[in-house]
Amino acid sequence: MKKVILFTLFSLISYTNLLAQAERTYSIDEQIDTAVAPTAEFISDIIFYEVTIAGNPIPLILVWLLAGAIFFTFYLGFINFRGFKHAIDIVRGKYNQPDATGEVSHFQALTAAVSGTVGLGNIAGVAIAISLGGPGATFWMIMAGLLGMSSKFVSCTLGVKYRDVHADGTVSGGPMHYLSKGLKEKGMGKLGKFLAAFFAFMCIGGAFGAGNMFQINQATQQFISVTGGEASFFASGNAWIFGLIMSVLVGLVIIGGMKSIAQVTEKVVPLMCGIYIVAAIIVLLVNITRIPEAFALIFEGAFTTTAVAGGIVGVMIQGLRRGLFSNEAGIGSASIAHSAVKTNVPVTEGFVASLEPFIDTVIVCTMTALVIVVTGAYTMDIGDGIALTSASFATVISWFPLVLAGAVILFAFSTMITWSYYGLKSWTYLFGNTRAADVSFKVIFCLFIILGAPMQLGSVVAFSDAMLFAMSIPNMVGLYILAPDVKREMQAFLSYARSSKKQPLTEDAVEAAQA
Repeated sequence: MKKVILFTLFSLISYTNLLAQAERTYSIDEQIDTAVAPTAEFISDIIFYEVTIAGNPIPLILVWLLAGAIFFTFYLGFINFRGFKHAIDIVRGKYNQPDATGEVSHFQALTAAVSGTVGLGNIAGVAIAISLGGPGATFWMIMAGLLGMSSKFVSCTLGVKYRDVHADGTVSGGPMHYLSKGLKEKGMGKLGKFLAAFFAFMCIGGAFGAGNMFQINQATQQFISVTGGEASFFASGNAWIFGLIMSVLVGLVIIGGMKSIAQVTEKVVPLMCGIYIVAAIIVLLVNITRIPEAFALIFEGAFTTTAVAGGIVGVMIQGLRRGLFSNEAGIGSASIAHSAVKTNVPVTEGFVASLEPFIDTVIVCTMTALVIVVTGAYTMDIGDGIALTSASFATVISWFPLVLAGAVILFAFSTMITWSYYGLKSWTYLFGNTRAADVSFKVIFCLFIILGAPMQLGSVVAFSDAMLFAMSIPNMVGLYILAPDVKREMQAFLSYARSSKKQPLTEDAVEAAQA
């Protein structure tokens, strides 16, 4: 296995040299795009297969994710609302277990997972959804975030429950583990192994594409735009230098594993979200008299048949698509990060994880949407999502494009370090938890950052997006099968929380409280 990994690494380095030699002409971009296009189109057509509802095309994968979110919300008795206070208490440290197994705190696990979802989708995706579906898309986006909290609750509880703890204290968890081990307990071992391997393979593809090349490419474009555009030093064949710088920074973080990643995200995520939200609040305060009108447009647009993009159904699709695709509820990736938490009661991290869609979609995405609506920017004829969001903020803050460029770079950086961890855990699941597997993946991941900075690989990104959402297929199957176990643990914890809680939080104390 080591020989296979080393051979793969050698081949990639050799391929990188060829790309560097061809960089001057940029023809390599077109060649790769052309070569990948047929496969990317074939896979995308399968994963994003659309059916027509009321004259509007809707991807079946969206129905798959939404159906799961609705099911778990009802099955768990609206735990997304009932458990909100418990989630806040756990993050604040009320139920901390200092001596528990794990690598990071509840707060660190949350910020690490949030850094993997809060990003370009919150900036560009929201703008596109509103430009296509009108202000009403905001309402359905919020609904998607609230429903997605339940899917995250189930997935991340299972991630901790079935994780592997290694001799050095590090942890490996996520869908790969609860699919293989959880389904084996149900007498479906072969199915579990297949679904786990399928998930891991797709997660690696998603990590290199959507979690790496797409992020660095967008960050590079923003960096070039604020450093002179076409006149920028980085615009004339030197974009790879920015990629190299980012690659080194990412490498310095991920070399230390989950603890190092969490130490960075617990600082970067609150900072970048805070700056972005403060800027949004400033815009809203300047337009405070228009806020009532904005909410009226949002609610009216959500339920009126005269709305753009195909009436109510069209608006609903745009909002739900952005909400579910942004917070990745049901995909299973976040469970990998949450699995590293320090706790011996798995369901506690389920509560914490439920905050993730709330932060990503209900707060950050909604702030973006409100700014776009109150400023009237959604009526502008601007095709690019980032440009539309930038224009809406610029109506009040003229220099906001600089702030936005910085936010995009921070979002991209935090997303890359988190997705490197997701990809690594999937990689080591398939190839073994060895030092060689660990190092080879991190080296390859950093090389892809350099490659992705100057390239325009539309088909590669489309292919990786398909792999990303394909992760939800095996993951949701596992969630449905294992949901009864999560429900039992949830009920046990709620019984403990309602008790006097004189005993410290332990698995035995939780079980005793329920009895």
